Amino acid sequence: MSSQTVARRYASALADVVLQRGEAREVQQELVAWADMMQSNANLREVFANPTIALDQKRRVLNRLVEIARPRPTTVNFLKLLLQNQRLPELDQIIRRFAAVLDERAGMIAAQVTTAGPVAPETRQTLQTTLRNLTGKTVRIEFATDPGMIGGLVTRIGSTIYDGSVRNHLEQIKEKMAG
Repeated sequence: MSSQTVARRYASALADVVLQRGEAREVQQELVAWADMMQSNANLREVFANPTIALDQKRRVLNRLVEIARPRPTTVNFLKLLLQNQRLPELDQIIRRFAAVLDERAGMIAAQVTTAGPVAPETRQTLQTTLRNLTGKTVRIEFATDPGMIGGLVTRIGSTIYDGSVRNHLEQIKEKMAG
């Protein structure tokens, strides 16, 4: 089974539980903090990823970390489930899919907009409205800059890319002139 399929299944199951309990954002924040902690500590990554370390030893490490961090029971149960099924090293991917599932269920989509420079607040608002009208959903936009762009913007929503960059327009003109 592919890691994306695994991530989707765990993320969907977790979303079912946390939405029913009304603790979606809290659990999401705790899992992100947990993943950051694991990412920043090579020893932790090694312990949970190493198949030669006994599951009981991994459980003791997890339980000790839980004592220190004190996450909510839903988060603890999910981490223990991942450990039991040897999926804890895939936590980052599961968290990304979990965020996408929560957004889907809330009728929201994520968009990444890349521009050559900073975007003015009024332009951000116009873009927000345009993307909402285009998709029919609430859009959460993440802005990034790419100094290599000449101008314009590139928007990615899921696997769809809307390329309004000056470079793309110049390429299209070049193709028309050559064709």
